[in-house]
Amino acid sequence: MTKAIQFSKTGAAKVLRYVDVDPGKPKRGEALIRNTAIGLNYIDVYVRTGLYPNDGLPSGIGFEGAGVIEALGAGVKDLKVGDRVAYGHSPLGAYAESRVMPAHNLIKIPKGIDDQTAAAIMLKGMTAQYLVRQVYKVGKGDTVLFHAAAGGVGLIACQWMKALGANVIGTAGSEDKMKLAKRMGCKWVINARKEKFVERVQAITRGQGVNVVYDGVGRATFMGSLDCLRPRGTLALFGNASGAPDPINPLVLAQKGSLVLTRPSLGHFISTREELVKCANDVFRVVKSGDVKIRIGQTYALKDAARAHRDLEGRKTTGSTILIP
Repeated sequence: MTKAIQFSKTGAAKVLRYVDVDPGKPKRGEALIRNTAIGLNYIDVYVRTGLYPNDGLPSGIGFEGAGVIEALGAGVKDLKVGDRVAYGHSPLGAYAESRVMPAHNLIKIPKGIDDQTAAAIMLKGMTAQYLVRQVYKVGKGDTVLFHAAAGGVGLIACQWMKALGANVIGTAGSEDKMKLAKRMGCKWVINARKEKFVERVQAITRGQGVNVVYDGVGRATFMGSLDCLRPRGTLALFGNASGAPDPINPLVLAQKGSLVLTRPSLGHFISTREELVKCANDVFRVVKSGDVKIRIGQTYALKDAARAHRDLEGRKTTGSTILIP
């Protein structure tokens, strides 16, 4: 038996339970992983609350982690027992001391990357990668707005975009988070609680607007994000921390300057083994180069996952959050 976090009904953080589970033995194409570090992400909140439906209750939770392979099923050829590996996508169940999962979802952790860093950069780092290198390929001279710049994805993406030569505008919800975002890649930072971000963006860009907005906040920022774009600009709505936006008439996009609106999801950018490896290795590369420094803002014991969720929802966290089994 091993310990894991599960939930039997959707709702507030109190539905999370620390329970005994049997991880089972790996079948063909699977691996048994002993987790050493687990990543906390806002998507976990969406799963817990039911915003992202889950028909398999009671269920595990969590997508991101790192650990050591303890056993392999038949047919796994490119991994061995004892390998350090990380993962950042389906299936659910990362909040556990040990788990069995498909071996093709695992990436070997390169030398120079510790387990906690690996657990902090798989889902968040690959999200940053597909946003800034695929959804809109940020380049030198681009001006970008990134909401929640002091969050786990934001700190990675903003450093990456600065290294690419972009001018990054970030929003953050406190003075401390603003200072952190400024240190980690933002040229300008807007206080999301005290300032009108559309007016500030237009002032910073002298009325030109930005090339792209990355918005993981959702309802509270959505229409304002559109108003920050220059003609033919792109809004990548990749999260709903404040709730899902209201429906929009596509004609609004034409009226505001032939804008591009996309709602991307990581799974569609790593749907093949080749795409997964390429994306993950790109993340490892920028971290090892020093262009992106990973800030683990806080750690919690696995048994305290509910408290970690409450702190995340209460905007009490910065950077990446790690659960320790």
